[in-house]
Amino acid sequence: MLQKIEGIVIRTSDYGETNKVVTIFTREKGKLAFMARGAKKPNSRLSSITQPFTHGSFLVQSGSGLGTLQQGEMLTSMRHLREDLIMSAHAAYMAELLDKSTEEKKPNPYLYELFEQSLHYLNEGYDAEILTAIFEMKMLQVIGLHPELSSCVNCGSREGRFAFSIRENGFLCHRCFEIDPYLLPLSQAAIKLLRLFYFFDLNRLGNINVKEETKKELRKAISLYYDEYSGIYLKSRKFLDQMERMQSLLNKEQEED
Repeated sequence: MLQKIEGIVIRTSDYGETNKVVTIFTREKGKLAFMARGAKKPNSRLSSITQPFTHGSFLVQSGSGLGTLQQGEMLTSMRHLREDLIMSAHAAYMAELLDKSTEEKKPNPYLYELFEQSLHYLNEGYDAEILTAIFEMKMLQVIGLHPELSSCVNCGSREGRFAFSIRENGFLCHRCFEIDPYLLPLSQAAIKLLRLFYFFDLNRLGNINVKEETKKELRKAISLYYDEYSGIYLKSRKFLDQMERMQSLLNKEQEED
């Protein structure tokens, strides 16, 4: 049966010498995989439409097994995103996190909008590290994780200084710090941003200006939380960490010069 779907390419893998298996996260039907015959040929009409992060309208033929991608029309190329190595690495991480956190044929319009909006912001040049942190915080609910970020996880207080407790699954106020000797002390700026990223509407994102020290705090807190609770290992995270270390070294060298 032929049908038209809107979606974003999140993964491709080679199949034989000339074909690709293309995984598309769609608005209507969730995650779907299709055979794109001849897509590896440079002159194929499917070559450009099956590039990672392409937002398009696809004509597909589905059956009992793997469906077939017949043709597609590009809605957004995400060209700037693909041309920038750092932005592309962050987009690949988001796509892999989305892929590993979802099952096929499970529609989730909220998740589709979140991913599409995140890629658009990346393509427009917004801060990639902050967009990735927001995406990670939003994905927690998708994978069934619900840290307590609106009040102290122990006493319920909303007043005072806070720190992040991986073990207790949320914030602890200064009156309850002794409960977790391994709690993560964070600046109050990082605490506010963790809370904001978890709750706010991404469509309302304005100008982003976060200090490098605060970004490092966010990265550490979110990574430790994912490592402890998600059970998800992502190859793209390792690559992203390597790139961030290289960027940090370059920044230090420039400061010293």
